[in-house]
Amino acid sequence: MINTKEQKIKNAITKVTKAVFPNTTNHYDTLFGGTALQWMDEVAFITATRYSRQKMVTVSSDKIDFNKAIPAGTIVELVGQIEKVGNTSLEVRVDVFTEEMYSNHREKSISGCFTMVAIDENKKPISIT
Repeated sequence: MINTKEQKIKNAITKVTKAVFPNTTNHYDTLFGGTALQWMDEVAFITATRYSRQKMVTVSSDKIDFNKAIPAGTIVELVGQIEKVGNTSLEVRVDVFTEEMYSNHREKSISGCFTMVAIDENKKPISIT
C-alpha cells in the first residue's frame, strides 16, 4: 500500500483522552501547566512517530497558549496533527479540549506547536522518509 504525504498526515492524527484528577491539579484546583505540557509533548511525539515511523525527539515547543484553565473533574482530549513536514523535522500542533463530565459543553483550552526531529542511532538528525 502506497501512502501519499496527505494520507500519512491524516493517518498520524492522534487523539488521547484523560481525566483531570486531584493529583494533577494545583492549589487553584486546575490542571498544572507542567502536566498539560507533558501530555502535549507526549501526543506530539506519538503523532510524529506515527507519521515518520522513525525515532523522534522534541527539539522545541512554540507559542503554547493557555487560553482557559482546566478544572479538576473534567475530561480533556488532546489532538495532535502534523502542520509541516521538513527534511529532518516535523511541526506538530497539539490542541487540548476540555469537556465537562456531565454535560455536552466542550471548548479549546490550550494549543501549541512542537518541533520534532528524526534521529539515528547516534542521536544525529536524519531525513524523514
